[in-house]
Amino acid sequence: MNKVFLKSKVLWSQIDANMHLRHSAYADFAAQARVEMLETLGMTAGVMQQNKIGPILFREESIYYKEVKPGDTVSVTCLLTKCRADGSRWSFTQEIFREDEVLAARVNVDGAWIDMMKRKLAAPPGDFNKKFLEELPKAEGFILEAVTEK
Repeated sequence: MNKVFLKSKVLWSQIDANMHLRHSAYADFAAQARVEMLETLGMTAGVMQQNKIGPILFREESIYYKEVKPGDTVSVTCLLTKCRADGSRWSFTQEIFREDEVLAARVNVDGAWIDMMKRKLAAPPGDFNKKFLEELPKAEGFILEAVTEK
């Protein structure tokens, strides 16, 4: 599976007073890339709604390296860095590249799935966890964590 999940042109509304991509737009690109990634596995918004489950973030870290300017096109990667064996918690690293293939930023997230009815953390439904673990691109040094019982 390709590790680039989003290619997008920078919009005027994403530019700050310094005439480069505003800090929060990097997080928006990363979030959309994760959504696109889930959709490649068949985990669309509709499927999540049917299963009453959704992704949540505990931590989001952005590290900026190079400017992205108005009109640039960016590509966003997603690599699974860590996941519990039941898929209930996970971490991704995402890289945002300019069209000249220069690394502009890195976004690291830690998250989980939440049961939207019980408002508690949950494992993903059915075979989704198998797809998540087998089909998503993984970072070098990927960590598969054991599930610990309460």
